[in-house]
Amino acid sequence: MRHAHRWLAVLLVAAALAALPLAAVAQVRTLNVASLADFSGPYADVMKPLIAGRNAALDWWNAEVGAKLGVKLNYKAYDTRYDTAQVASLWPGIKSELNPVAVMGLGGPDVAALQQRLPDDKIPLLMSTAGYGYAWKGASWVFNPRPTYTHEMAGFIEWYHGKIGKKGRLKVTVVSSEASPAYVDIHKGLQAYGAQHDKAEIEVIMTEVQPTDLSAQVRRAVNAGAEAFLIPTNTAVVVAAKRALQALGKKIPVVMSSHNGLIASGRAVGGLAQMEGDYEVYAMALAVESGPPFEFYGKLKDKYGLKADWNVLTVQGIEQSLFVVRAIENAVKKVGADKVTGAAVREAMVTVPITSEATFGFLSDLKFSEDANLPTSGTVNLGTVEGGKYKVAATGVKFPPLKKW
Repeated sequence: MRHAHRWLAVLLVAAALAALPLAAVAQVRTLNVASLADFSGPYADVMKPLIAGRNAALDWWNAEVGAKLGVKLNYKAYDTRYDTAQVASLWPGIKSELNPVAVMGLGGPDVAALQQRLPDDKIPLLMSTAGYGYAWKGASWVFNPRPTYTHEMAGFIEWYHGKIGKKGRLKVTVVSSEASPAYVDIHKGLQAYGAQHDKAEIEVIMTEVQPTDLSAQVRRAVNAGAEAFLIPTNTAVVVAAKRALQALGKKIPVVMSSHNGLIASGRAVGGLAQMEGDYEVYAMALAVESGPPFEFYGKLKDKYGLKADWNVLTVQGIEQSLFVVRAIENAVKKVGADKVTGAAVREAMVTVPITSEATFGFLSDLKFSEDANLPTSGTVNLGTVEGGKYKVAATGVKFPPLKKW
């Protein structure tokens, strides 16, 4: 009788376990992801929606994908102040505390500080931004889902050259700074583009990271015939350049990237209407209120507590998390949840493509290899302001090929 009771207990436990979802029975593997941010430097003003987008997409993956795989992603943000020395200083502590399988980078300082260390640390750095010439190399542990900023800006130049029917070279002024390795790389890359192609004559204006007045520099550029100002740096530079142009009574297009685009810069300069006729350009989804990206944003807002407005900064945050989780997901499927390491994530990056469908259209199809850590062909999208409202200027604009500078 005692044996019968024992077998009955065993059967009842087995039945109870069988009734549970597989993920509840299996032990959940927690994987750590470091999230680099800037809460007190030149990008503090745009960080809130970007981080909100990142976190909501990670929470979505944990609930709807990771739970089925027996994996939970734990993430923690670190304030790097967009400073190379600060990133380098924080990095040993981040490794010790989290032992992350991936790092979500913010910008050029992260790449400059870590790209030589990551191969030894066996931890991949996955960005949301366009890339940099100094990180465009084979055998890299740094991956960008977008081409270089030079590729993106060159895509705008060639599109705008055709739009206005320009004969000869377009006179383009790049507003840059020597304070960041990323900024230096971008203007050097655009100068290289000018030498490699026949669409633009490139002039560079140098300034501080957060200038208060650019009147003299902008006046000289205008007097020299500038037809467009490219500002892929930050909102403070856009504001100073716009005020200088307004003081001169000149309406010359200002072109920005995603992290300092029309919405953020418009808010900083006094309203979106102030950006009439200006542009933003990048190789990711535009913040238009239709299509799969907007639908996914709605899901994050309704079910996962996303508070950020639908704008390019939120797009960039969501895009980055989707890039990261699909890479980790591919690694889990490749080696198993219990064997996922930073090295396994990188191996998945260079062997398993990430489709545009997998990122809900936030990014194009991505295929990396040992020789390619960022896209070197593809298209960009352009947003603009017309009648005081944000609108699509163009989509699917091919950017030109470039040799490394």
